[in-house]
Amino acid sequence: MSQPAHEPTVVPQPPVQAEAIRIVLAQVAPHLLPQFDQDRAAATARARAETSPTPLRVFAEAWAVEVAIARHPETVARLRELEAAAVEETDLRAAMEISAEISGIRRAAAAEAGVGGAAR
Repeated sequence: MSQPAHEPTVVPQPPVQAEAIRIVLAQVAPHLLPQFDQDRAAATARARAETSPTPLRVFAEAWAVEVAIARHPETVARLRELEAAAVEETDLRAAMEISAEISGIRRAAAAEAGVGGAAR
């Protein structure tokens, strides 16, 4: 089935593997590559120091969520809008609503990426 003409083609979500994530990140948000590489190096160092794969798994899952968000420009725009509003908001109820929407975006991205509580 083809997508409607008004919806841009979305790059598929990669598997939760560092190289696959990096390839898609280079397509959808290349400005994030330096941070990705820095986080990957730190996770690798921690994994070696701890003799544990956990830091690498946590790294890959976190970046899978970032890619799930970055694949949808309208979601990125809304998230940035909410983050900016959160910095300025002084009303507790409004701040909680902003926080809830940010959390909802991140939960949906985690589910799309197949990580977190939604995937298990």
